[in-house]
Amino acid sequence: MAEAGTVASGVHTIRQNSSFALAKVCRAHRSYVGELLAEHGLHVGQDMVLVELWQNDGLRGGDLADRLGVEPPTITKMLRRLESCGLVERRADPEDARSLRVYLTGSGRALEEPVSRCWERAEHTVLAGMNAKDRQTFRKLLDRVKSNLAPEFGARQ
Repeated sequence: MAEAGTVASGVHTIRQNSSFALAKVCRAHRSYVGELLAEHGLHVGQDMVLVELWQNDGLRGGDLADRLGVEPPTITKMLRRLESCGLVERRADPEDARSLRVYLTGSGRALEEPVSRCWERAEHTVLAGMNAKDRQTFRKLLDRVKSNLAPEFGARQ
């Protein structure tokens, strides 16, 4: 007879849970992408800030926090690190002196192509062995999971 939480095969029931599998995949993915980004002096998460600024330079810190779904103190710490690396600079908002805007430096802009290549490599690795239909289905399922977990992010990609 199996112990509580295990099936006859000796595998804990939690390991059969899709959410558990997703957590393990996310951890492996984060580690893989982290290795790629480290080649360019970045940590996981810093690239997300840079992507937002590449798309819309000069955002307020609070806007970055909202877009990334993190708390303002988290974004403040990330910006300090990026600033100390010379990738971004914070300047007073010309319309509101109490607020700061975040701008890319030349070094921050120069990372766009290398970071894009990192994500292309990750995409290639993650989707290896999947045909076009499987890839499309996988993306739709990921979008569904994301909207189930954080409906407020459903409209943003």
